[in-house]
Amino acid sequence: MSDVSRETPPPTLAAEVFSHRLNIAVTYARHLVTSGVERGLIGPREVPRLWDRHLLNSAVVVPRVPQGASVADVGSGAGLPGLVWAIARPDLTVTLIEPLLRRTTFLEEMREELGLQDQVRVIRGRADEVHETFDVVTARAVAPLDKLGGWCLPLVRDGGVFLALKGSNARAELAASRHVLSLLGGKNMLVTTYGDLEIPTTVVEVSK
Repeated sequence: MSDVSRETPPPTLAAEVFSHRLNIAVTYARHLVTSGVERGLIGPREVPRLWDRHLLNSAVVVPRVPQGASVADVGSGAGLPGLVWAIARPDLTVTLIEPLLRRTTFLEEMREELGLQDQVRVIRGRADEVHETFDVVTARAVAPLDKLGGWCLPLVRDGGVFLALKGSNARAELAASRHVLSLLGGKNMLVTTYGDLEIPTTVVEVSK
């Protein structure tokens, strides 16, 4: 595949979000549209909209993440949003939790290639196999909200927050899942949007 910087140049917003680490984000994007597509981590149709629908869709949420926070990304897949957050915010420590070997292999390669060894770690396993807590736990397009809460809220420390990146049906999902999330210790549940994008990123926020 030809140079991704020509095919899918980073939008102006990318420079604002990633700042001096934009070059790292561009390198990551290049891997996503080559080996990421080859390994089935990103669909070929997603390549032209990689920045807006995936990288920036993930990155615009980072202002919500507290300074110096520990973050867990459940079902990280190709590293969205966790790896993107790590690139955009060098103050964060990010744990990528993913059960599938082909995905964790890619994530480990990206951790090394992008020079994020001191900031990012990769755990191959399910969320219920992780026995620690984090300031922020996130997930993107992994499962329905009630099931996702069961995986993620136990990993949120008291005083922390669960940030679920969701689509246009987020409010309906939250309404249907509110009772279950409450039983799991969730409170102050709300839906917010982030980013000056064609389709802003919708996030269900659940404090604990």
